[in-house]
Amino acid sequence: MNKLTRAATAALLSCAVVLPATATAAPAFAHTTATTLDRPAERVRLPAPTGPYGVGSSVLHLVDRSRTDPWVPEADGRELMVTLHYPAARPAVGGHTPGRPAPYATQEEARLLLQGVPVEDPASVGQVARARTHSAVGVRPAPGRHPLVVLSPGFGMPRFTLTGLAVDLASRGYVVASLDHAYESSGMSVPGGRTLTCVACTVMEEGDWTEGHLVTGTRAADTRFVLDRLVGPRPAWRYASSIDRTRIGMAGHSIGGASAVGAMAADRRIDAGVNMDGTFWDTLPADGLGGRPFLLLGTDEFHRPGGEDTSWDTTWAALSGEKHWLTVAGADHLGFSDAPVLLGHFGLPGGDLPADRAVAVTRAYVAAFFDEHLRGRDQPLLDGPDPAHPEVRFHRP
Repeated sequence: MNKLTRAATAALLSCAVVLPATATAAPAFAHTTATTLDRPAERVRLPAPTGPYGVGSSVLHLVDRSRTDPWVPEADGRELMVTLHYPAARPAVGGHTPGRPAPYATQEEARLLLQGVPVEDPASVGQVARARTHSAVGVRPAPGRHPLVVLSPGFGMPRFTLTGLAVDLASRGYVVASLDHAYESSGMSVPGGRTLTCVACTVMEEGDWTEGHLVTGTRAADTRFVLDRLVGPRPAWRYASSIDRTRIGMAGHSIGGASAVGAMAADRRIDAGVNMDGTFWDTLPADGLGGRPFLLLGTDEFHRPGGEDTSWDTTWAALSGEKHWLTVAGADHLGFSDAPVLLGHFGLPGGDLPADRAVAVTRAYVAAFFDEHLRGRDQPLLDGPDPAHPEVRFHRP
């Protein structure tokens, strides 16, 4: 396991959101105390989405009883929580979709996420749980069929830490399914008042982080199951008819991004994939992904060609379709999630790249990639450096 991955996992275990990956794996906030943090009175505000649609939100609890959970074998199948963001029939007003605001997280999920900082007082937990997501619960979807994008978070990270990206994609006309993988996040609330915590974190740590393939393989199976329940013959979501099942993409952060190649290799329904700063664990088949496109989007410090994470060089050579390798100067490992916004809210330091730029870059390039490869819309942004995004570097090794 390379030093970057050790740093990321150590950081995530120590503090699920706010510890950036570093070259030394030393938790940057290991000695932060609750009394040193600046706690504003207002709740967290995610940046407003940039697309023309309002955004709806639904939550599904799915259980695959055909599989044994690899982390808790005695569990009743493999449990997943899925948040669906989608273009709404109601237009946004002042950046917000009319209707009951969708929550960011449950109180318990927010508490577990923040306790590693430590930030445990109820006011701060509430500020995260009630973060302004710019989406409304259960509103009708916009007419027509829309491409589907599956999002998978980093190891130890809950699905809601990709909400900023999910809401933005939905505002641009995508249905977005963000997955929580059981026992792989700081906390996943499920029906019945239960909250599943990161059993996998302990298992992986005790095994010296040698079983990354187990994580990516399990997530590939999770993704296949979710696709079956969204675009299969008996869909679990009431608005499943709004999904265009012929246009499906997958993106993820950290090991969630690494899982995208395994999911694509196992499921031909996924047409395009994105890895945001994740070390690859899987070896691609001889034909790569069968010509399907893939985007590598990562930190410049670790993920440039010939850099410390050699798995990117190996995977790049095996990809047979259209491929893009971009790195972002100043970004840190967690900068492709909501972490920069959460860090800024509590006055904690993050990467060198300001939060607004980290959000803008991630949104722009992920959306451009899916617009080109799921919608067939040519995107000059993917052709080379752009003056509006000077942090982004293009590589063609």
